Amino acid sequence: MKRREFLKIAGFTVFGSTFINPVSYINSKSITRSTSKMKLRFYPYTLELKHVFTVATASRRTTPVMMTEIEYEGVVGYGEASMPPYLGESHQTAADFLSKVDLSQFDDPFKTEEILAYIDSIAPGNPAAKASVDIALHDLIGKLIGQPWYKLYGLAPEKTPYTSFTIGIDKPDVVRQKVKEAEKFKILKVKLGLDNDKEMIETIRSVTDKPLRCDVNQGWKDKEYALRMIEWLATKNVELIEQPMPKEWIDEHAWLKERSPLPIIGDEAVQRLKDIRKAHGVYHGVNIKLMKCTGMREAYKSIILARAFDMKVMIGCMTETSCAISAAAHLSPLVDWADLDGAELISNDLFDGVKIIDGKVTLNNRPGIGIIKKQ
Repeated sequence: MKRREFLKIAGFTVFGSTFINPVSYINSKSITRSTSKMKLRFYPYTLELKHVFTVATASRRTTPVMMTEIEYEGVVGYGEASMPPYLGESHQTAADFLSKVDLSQFDDPFKTEEILAYIDSIAPGNPAAKASVDIALHDLIGKLIGQPWYKLYGLAPEKTPYTSFTIGIDKPDVVRQKVKEAEKFKILKVKLGLDNDKEMIETIRSVTDKPLRCDVNQGWKDKEYALRMIEWLATKNVELIEQPMPKEWIDEHAWLKERSPLPIIGDEAVQRLKDIRKAHGVYHGVNIKLMKCTGMREAYKSIILARAFDMKVMIGCMTETSCAISAAAHLSPLVDWADLDGAELISNDLFDGVKIIDGKVTLNNRPGIGIIKKQ
């Protein structure tokens, strides 16, 4: 989004007791919402992808994100909204939403249930923008306590899973190059859903025998075809299938679940906590993403509810900086599978955070979500 457009969105606003002048954006490249104790800042950023990223529904070279900061008594928590265009959020919608946030009514950042319920009530939708506040608040609280979130959750860092690395749909020579670049990863996630699915798999199998996970992004439009493809993929060391058919096809997915030799995981069909119950009996498991479910608070609740239904759980991501990836990583000891490669797919990360070491999500002991902003 152009600066002039962003300034128009921000406008001249009275918030709490502080007058917001858009000239401050020109000087600081951020908007500051001040209160007596808490300050919310946000600014747009664009992620540059290392490769064109193609899935069954779209291709892109960049991803718009909105970075947030919440400051309280000199301590700053960082957050992020990653907004792939096909999900309907943008720099403009995020700025519109965050401009409505009034933290001056809360005198204690530890009132997370109250604060985040208020954030959710401001307007429907906007899950990534809401997640950016949630992540910043969690980072702030962890820093105030002086502990990383995996410890606050009571989780063992050695139980983090290996993450997959995503191979987007592309020509065979590019696919082979992507596989080579993903050498440190033990598991690959392959995007399918166009007319070259078998070519994608055979190309990858020509250079590696690593386990694969396949994400169809709603690309298959016939349940019988989907079953035949899954039966074939089961012979190719594939572990699971994400969202094989359109998310609205509830009966068809339930039919496929009963017959599939591989686990079927709901992704686009499972956005927020309320969708977990609906997914029971339709999918073997769910893919929970902070950007879909409004952040760490609801992601944690979604994992617990999915477990209550005896469902498998994946924690996933969009293309994101190490800010949002690190936030999700603190929940990863709770899940069966991780797909937290988003920061590995970009060339302009703003943070140093959780690392992927020999393919494994590796937490650190820094307080909060464990990130340091790069200079």
